[in-house]
This record gives sequence, C-alpha cells and structure tokens, in this order.
Amino acid sequence: MLIVLLRHAEAEERSSTGLDADRRLTAAGEKRARQVAKGLAKLVPSFDRVFVSPLVRAHQTAAPVLEAVGFRGKPVEAPALRPSASPGDILKLIREHPAGSVLLVGHQPHLGGLFGRLLGGVDGLDVPMKKAGAAAFEVEGDPLSGHAELQFYLPPKVLERLA
Repeated sequence: MLIVLLRHAEAEERSSTGLDADRRLTAAGEKRARQVAKGLAKLVPSFDRVFVSPLVRAHQTAAPVLEAVGFRGKPVEAPALRPSASPGDILKLIREHPAGSVLLVGHQPHLGGLFGRLLGGVDGLDVPMKKAGAAAFEVEGDPLSGHAELQFYLPPKVLERLA
C-alpha cells in the first residue's frame, strides 16, 4: 500500500469566527495548493482512498489534488487527522479500510509524528513537514507494523517545479 502524507498549505492566522478549525487558506496558500496538486499528480496519478482532517484548510488543500488526479470518490473526513491526534489512530483507520494508495491531508505536529512512526516504526520520532509538503511511504502488510519504506519526501517548491 502507498500512503501519501500532505500537509495543508498556508492558512490565515485567525479565522473570522476566531475558531482554529475555520481557518482558511490564504490566496498564496490556494495558489500553492493548486501547483502542488499538479506536481503530486505526476508522482501519484491516482488514489484509491482519501482521508482529510475535519479542519477547513485541509479540505481546501485536498480539493485541487482530488481534481488533479481525477478522484471520483468522496474524501473521508477523519478526526484521526486532527493536529492533536495520535499517529496510530489514522493507521488503525487505514488498516480497517485497506486500499492500494491512500492520501492523508492534515497538519503539524500530527503528520510529523506519523512520518516518524512510518519511518522508524515507533512513536516519538517527529519529522517536521513544510506547509504543502508531501511524503510517500510504501507499506507492506499491516500499516501499524512499522515496516514502511520512504518513497519520497518533497517540499512544496519541488512539487511546484514538477507541475
């Protein structure tokens, strides 16, 4: 199984409601999300399943990717991708819904912890991800097993160049 992590693009500092969950992408974040989506689509031309954090900025980052790869399904809103969630929670969800390729769109510090868990097989190893950066792991068998091979880890500027 291929698991792709994508951190949301640049978001406003404060939403009009004052709620963190409602923070939207900035104009620059929207532009970067569109460019990153095109580059990511060249590396991973399709996804079988997509999980997105419930926060607005994650949905806005995911939308151009889904369009770029022609994803026909509906992304699954996953509370297990909230910034404070445990990396193991999303891996359990993936195990319950296996697929050939999975896109996870979320936030720091959660994605950094998930990156570390996939890379090292243990909790507590955090690998920071830039906004709109992506990483892909090939996982053999159970995603909770800790047997993942890093396929790529790319900052947004490289993904934009691929577009």
